[in-house]
Parts: sequence; C-alpha cells; structure tokens
Amino acid sequence: MTAFWGEVVGTAILIYLGGSVCAGATLKKSFAYNAGWFAIQFAWGLAVTLAIFTVGKYSGAHLNPVFTLVFAFSGDFPWEQVPGYIIAQVLGTMIGAAGVYLQFLPHWKETKDPKAILGIFATSPAIRHTFSNILSEILATFILVLGILSIGANKFTDGLHPLAVGFLIITLGLSLGGSTGAALNPARDLGPRIMHFLLPIPGKSDSDWQYAWIPVVGPLLGGCLGGFFYNGVFHGKMISQLLITLGLTALVLILSYLSGMQKQKIIEQKIKAEQHPMVTNGVR
Repeated sequence: MTAFWGEVVGTAILIYLGGSVCAGATLKKSFAYNAGWFAIQFAWGLAVTLAIFTVGKYSGAHLNPVFTLVFAFSGDFPWEQVPGYIIAQVLGTMIGAAGVYLQFLPHWKETKDPKAILGIFATSPAIRHTFSNILSEILATFILVLGILSIGANKFTDGLHPLAVGFLIITLGLSLGGSTGAALNPARDLGPRIMHFLLPIPGKSDSDWQYAWIPVVGPLLGGCLGGFFYNGVFHGKMISQLLITLGLTALVLILSYLSGMQKQKIIEQKIKAEQHPMVTNGVR
C-alpha cells in the first residue's frame, strides 16, 4: 500500500466509525438512539486508534492536514508530499461519509430534524458566535497537537502510542467539544460536509457553508500554534514561525470579533425595525 492510499484508508475508517456513532445516536429507530455524548466521544477516540493501527506503517497515519503541515514545517516531512497527503485525507473522509450514509440508509427518512442530520456529517456550534467559535477550535487543536507531540516524545511499549492518542481524542471531545463539537481536523469536517451536500439524504437542509470556514481555519491555526509552541518552548527552535502564526491568529480573531459585532448590529436593527414599523400613508 502506498502512503497516499494509506491516508485514504485511514481517514475513511476514521469517518466511517466516527460518523456512524453519531448517526446511531441521532437517527430514530436505531438501537443506539440517544446513546449520549460520552458514547460518541469514546467511539471517536477508538476510531482514531484503529485508523492509526491500520495504516500507521504505510503513511505514518497523519489522518489530518494539520499534522501534515506541522511535520512539514518542522522538517520531518517533505513538502512535495504535502498536497498529495491533504488530497488523500479529504478523499478518505468523503468515502467514510458515504459509508455512513449507506450504513443507515433506511433510517434517514425517520428523522425529521435537518440540523441533527447535518450534525452527523459536520460540526456546528452550540451557540453561534463567530469569535468564540473559532477561538474554541484554535484552542482545542492547539492542545491536540501539543498533546500528540508530547506523547510521541515519551517511551511506550510498542503499539501503545495509538491507544494513548485515542484516549487524548476522548479527553478533548469530553472536555472541549461542548462548544463547537471540536472538529480538530479540517478534512474531518470539510469532506463529510461536501458529502452531505452531494448525497440524496431525505429531509436534509443546506450544508451551512457560512460556518464551514471555522472548522477549517481554526484547526489549521491552532494546530500550527501547537506545533510551533512545542518546538519553540521545548526545543528552542521555530520561534519565528511561532511569532508569525501568533500574529496571524490574532488578526483572524480580531476580524472575527469585528464581523460578529457587525452581524449583531444588523440583527438588532432588524428586530427594532420589526418592533417599530414605519407608517406611510396609513399603511404599515
């Protein structure tokens, strides 16, 4: 198996299992209906573990564009392979999402909530607030990358690294996933969201593309910050990359905050106009 197909297979397994636990807990007439947040996060963590065990020896099991970029910036991965890995990761998540659709084929029409159906494929915020949503994704992915790089620096019995990573995913989901679902992985959100858009799912609504940039940009910024922080603080290198990424992150957060304020102002003006409509020629 080539590295490209290793990433395809690994991310397909990840999304097929992770998306399926979401589907089982969400779709009516499933035996796992209402299984709960803990069951979802636990299954996601073990899905990551299985994916790493399956393809780690073929591709290194990046499974996430964030790690591909972090390894490339640190000099541990050749830049010429970066595009291929990212394409493979997105393709694999699309295949995995298609598998979720087929796994629960007769169940989609039993669930009438389009937001719940979208949530099986892609993340969404518990409270829509642009600044805090992207900040949540940045911080969660920062901890993900910092944690995995730290795990890799320790000596474990052969084969236990993937299990440790899986438990880290479970911890992050339980601790930090309550605000936005903690995408942690641009491919994990983008690929399944594309499939939600393409697949003939009964009762689905739009794929919420207005929000889709947050689980892509947030993890990329947070993951690079985590990688540069680890290398800068623990190893005294990549300081310039850390400072540049900090500046870029601050800029994105400021723009997100200003954008959110503008949207809130528009909403308030609309509400005010509805409460106090203008009267013209006696006709409202």
